[in-house]
Amino acid sequence: MWTEENDKLKRTFEFNDFKEAFAFMKKVAVVVDDMDHHPTWTNTYNKVEITLTTHDAGNKVTAKDKKLAEAIDQIFENK
Repeated sequence: MWTEENDKLKRTFEFNDFKEAFAFMKKVAVVVDDMDHHPTWTNTYNKVEITLTTHDAGNKVTAKDKKLAEAIDQIFENK
């Protein structure tokens, strides 16, 4: 689940291996670009850590972040 701390939504996604993690990131990248709302994220082997915040709203969590989090969750559930 996503956690909210310090005006950021955060979640770590875990996969079987690097290929699965990277495939997930590629799918998320399409949605992110379509929404024009880009996360901060890192990938280490089978884990992808994503942080969402809206920079043009003063680095606060907004409906835009929550909408993107929902879209990312759907991608993860349908992997």
